[in-house]
Amino acid sequence: MALLHGWRVCPRCATRLENDGTRAECTACGSVYYANSAPCVCALVEDADGRLLLGRRGVEPDHGKWDVPGGFLEEGEHPLDGLLRELREETGLEGETDRFLGTWMDVYGDAPEAVATLNLYWTVRVADPQPVAADDVAELRWFAPDELPGREELAFSTVAEALDAWVRTREEHVSD
Repeated sequence: MALLHGWRVCPRCATRLENDGTRAECTACGSVYYANSAPCVCALVEDADGRLLLGRRGVEPDHGKWDVPGGFLEEGEHPLDGLLRELREETGLEGETDRFLGTWMDVYGDAPEAVATLNLYWTVRVADPQPVAADDVAELRWFAPDELPGREELAFSTVAEALDAWVRTREEHVSD
């Protein structure tokens, strides 16, 4: 991946780094830097009718494809706080987390700048289903479970996997 791509000097003391791509070590001050996956939070937003909210990406990567509200955590931010912050930033909605759906690994961007991501998905309930596209979202639309876009229309492979899991858990819930 690219987290340490291009790192040549230590950000602390400006000495040349020994960098194998997964770990960079400064021989002068001893600082060590690792290529860790970046944590991301993702909201599968449901309304009272059981529809799911998807947003059309207004930026690269995957510009124009459907995605769920979410994004990278800020430093020190709790995942649930980040989830609700991203929901507000991208849709203007206030929500309440319902259940944790799962964790998926993915890649954000293209080489050589690609970053490995650790994606945490929750279902979120909203009382007022009147979203407004903002931030890096060009359009928002509610989809019934049987109307979800196909895989080729979705940004990121994990979105398709999470939507499949969401549909399965809904079907299990209905059959109980």
